[in-house]
Amino acid sequence: MAEEKILVVDDEDNILELLKFNLENNSYKVVTASNGDEALKLARSEEPNLILLDLMLPGLDGYELCKEIRRDVNLSHTPIIMITAKSEELDKILGLELGADDYITKPFSIREMLARVKAVLRRASIQQMNKVFKFGNICIDFEKHEVLNNHKKVDLTLKEFELLEILVKSKGRVVTREFLLEKVWGYEYVGETRTVDVHIRHLRQKIEEDDKNPQYIETVRGIGYRFNFGE
Repeated sequence: MAEEKILVVDDEDNILELLKFNLENNSYKVVTASNGDEALKLARSEEPNLILLDLMLPGLDGYELCKEIRRDVNLSHTPIIMITAKSEELDKILGLELGADDYITKPFSIREMLARVKAVLRRASIQQMNKVFKFGNICIDFEKHEVLNNHKKVDLTLKEFELLEILVKSKGRVVTREFLLEKVWGYEYVGETRTVDVHIRHLRQKIEEDDKNPQYIETVRGIGYRFNFGE
């Protein structure tokens, strides 16, 4: 798995070095900036997984930088943790209202900082998983109801997409035919579970490289199906 990249923005060199040292010691890749304008350029070029942002910066301050990041279509979902020397509630509220995900107040412990970084990255990862999922050459956008194979759109029926979504979000677990029938066709559907098998066959033909020897959608005999990650 690729290293998660963190952009650290602070105008105090000692704080910048302290954060960089401890984050790199915990296997994060770190890029640093000491002012808001430099930070915005780095955010756009580096596309970090998270931004640690001091509010009191020369030039473009932390509040303005936060607003700029949230306006940028490529950065708008990047999690931000504010760092501030102020403990007043108003500063924290303003920062959170501008789109920051969390905050830490100076002086802070390294343990607290690392715990907050880990928690925010985990939440962001779960949210991203709920929107877009990639495996092999396939990319699923759950919000757009769109599937791409090698960047080309795959035409799935609504039922095929719903089946794929349930299997992916249950990855690694066996999903019974009865469960799929109930979730996709509803309680009132009185058809046989063979309906599920037919749709799974069509789905495999559209997303598997070899639908006769499926890599992702595994049949569990007598029970149902399981989605497996493929490398």
